[in-house]
Amino acid sequence: MTSLDKPTEDAQQDARAVTEAALFEAFGGVRGMVETVVPGLLFVTIFTINKDLHWSAIAALGVSLLLVVVRLVMRDTVKHAFSGVFGVAFGVVFAMMTGNAKDFYLPGMLYTLGLAVAYIVTTLAGVPLIGLILGPVFKENLSWRTRNPGRKKAYAKASWAWGLILLAKCAVLFPLYWWANTAQLGWVLVALKIPPFLLAVWLTWVFLAKAPAPIDVFAEMEAEEQAEKESKAALAQEDSEATAGRHRRDA
Repeated sequence: MTSLDKPTEDAQQDARAVTEAALFEAFGGVRGMVETVVPGLLFVTIFTINKDLHWSAIAALGVSLLLVVVRLVMRDTVKHAFSGVFGVAFGVVFAMMTGNAKDFYLPGMLYTLGLAVAYIVTTLAGVPLIGLILGPVFKENLSWRTRNPGRKKAYAKASWAWGLILLAKCAVLFPLYWWANTAQLGWVLVALKIPPFLLAVWLTWVFLAKAPAPIDVFAEMEAEEQAEKESKAALAQEDSEATAGRHRRDA
């Protein structure tokens, strides 16, 4: 990393100050966490009471859609709410097709397993997934891969944390899918929604807070464009002065 690439001390302090906010923005914040919990909580609550798969599924899908509508009315970002709708919809389809209420949770469990594997595989490949997710948030894109090795190391540690935490979650849920009843699986799954997520976010914050500040590639591009404009303006000014000088000599 050259002296030009090395983040300044002020930039590092600023990065630490915004890391927490950026993490919660990237992963949905408190509202996003609530939106991921409510549909599953409603499904397992209704199913525990009346053992009716259809009403439980309809209620879960309905509240997911309602959360999207609320975000649209408030003109807020809907990506986390939409992802929740798709997850619930897949669960409803699976459960309706098989007639087994536990299959409502299967797509989400498979997604969690796939995400855990993705975190680990991408880290082993040298492009940790958490860096790909957070790079644009910190306006550094992929500069951390070649120009900021300390930050790449932090992203690798964070990705390992996410992968192992999600694998541990799967190690609890998949045996329950086979051995427990729907209500037991559902309540355990609801209980495991937030704590592992918060642990992974906290560890990510710890690793990034100790890492070098991100290199703002957007600011660099703007500076290069500004320098190019100034260079062109200077050349144009020189050409104009040279032309004026020739005119004076000709006169």
